[in-house]
Amino acid sequence: MSGLPKTADVVILGGGVMGASTAYHLAIRGIKNILLLERAPFFGTGATGRCAGGIRHQFKTEVNIRLSKKSLSMIDALEEETGHSAHVRKCGYLFVLTAEKDVSVFQKTLELQHSLGVKTEWLSGDEVRRLAAPCVFPDALAGTFNTEDGLADPNSIVMAYINTARRYGAVCLTDCSAIGIELEKNHVRKVCTSLGTVATETVVNACGPWSAFLGNEIGLKIPVYPLRRQWFVTETIPELTSEFPFVIDFAQSLYFHREGSGLLSGMSNRNEKIGEDQSIDPKWEMQHIEAAVKRMPLLENSGIKARQAGLYELTPDAHPIIGSTPVEGFHLLTGFSGHGFMQGPICGKLMAEIFIDGEATTVDISMLDYDRFAEKRLIPEYNVV
Repeated sequence: MSGLPKTADVVILGGGVMGASTAYHLAIRGIKNILLLERAPFFGTGATGRCAGGIRHQFKTEVNIRLSKKSLSMIDALEEETGHSAHVRKCGYLFVLTAEKDVSVFQKTLELQHSLGVKTEWLSGDEVRRLAAPCVFPDALAGTFNTEDGLADPNSIVMAYINTARRYGAVCLTDCSAIGIELEKNHVRKVCTSLGTVATETVVNACGPWSAFLGNEIGLKIPVYPLRRQWFVTETIPELTSEFPFVIDFAQSLYFHREGSGLLSGMSNRNEKIGEDQSIDPKWEMQHIEAAVKRMPLLENSGIKARQAGLYELTPDAHPIIGSTPVEGFHLLTGFSGHGFMQGPICGKLMAEIFIDGEATTVDISMLDYDRFAEKRLIPEYNVV
């Protein structure tokens, strides 16, 4: 017995935070015949499980700020709602600005955040240097800091949603790959999987960096592209205090935060090519280490305890695609461009609203539709790390 049902009202593809949140929010609103499929042996081990765990309000566009504001409050309430803690640690995000062009953009962004009730602080170069220590930023011009930003545990959030959805009757399976979609007159009729076929009229593609594959199978171009990002964790660094914030050297896309008794550091390779390679690039790691040591010289005395690479799911404007497509019954919840983990809670709720209420109401996401790319309505996000 595979455990695969013959029919489902909704089939959710992808068992990361987006798929898990969608299953949970549909289940608690009374939808019974829910099927979630994850191709890996465990839930949340794809893009979600390989992210750095950051949660922040500090974005440039109104829709991203609103999504994060709602989602982070949901993460705070997760234990009360599901009985599972998200292990939130509000160390704060410090964006360090060393380029004049970034200073002017962040000043305008701060005004938008304040207008939406997000209390990000503006810091002088000297204030940045004090807060970022033991990082050294002689070139810091200014910075922004929000005490409500920080870290949470991806696995805990995914499993909170999976376990609770199951209690409400959802079927959530691992080791089951979706290999095709059967259509009838441009309507979804079946999902073909490695364990058999499921009849359904509604599919949610929450496959993250791998979302484009199933679109190709039904002749639908999904503008989501996988891009490798990698990070490492150091051995114990005694000099790091518990107050050390999540520090982002924005111009270099270089970041640091405490991880246990050590430090996690990541750095985006702007020359990285589109692709699904999740192995460590040793040449890039050496460049990353050199940049990290320059910013935090005490790293010279520490070894690397662990390293990881994962995939961003990029769209042309670094915003997700949420909702229906030209194929009836085939919905997208993908393309979060490195911000999916922190926005997963609210976006699963919004998908439930779309299915049950006919539209998303908690946050206006009408501008995140599939058609915006063809209609050239892009809404670029500046605060991508």
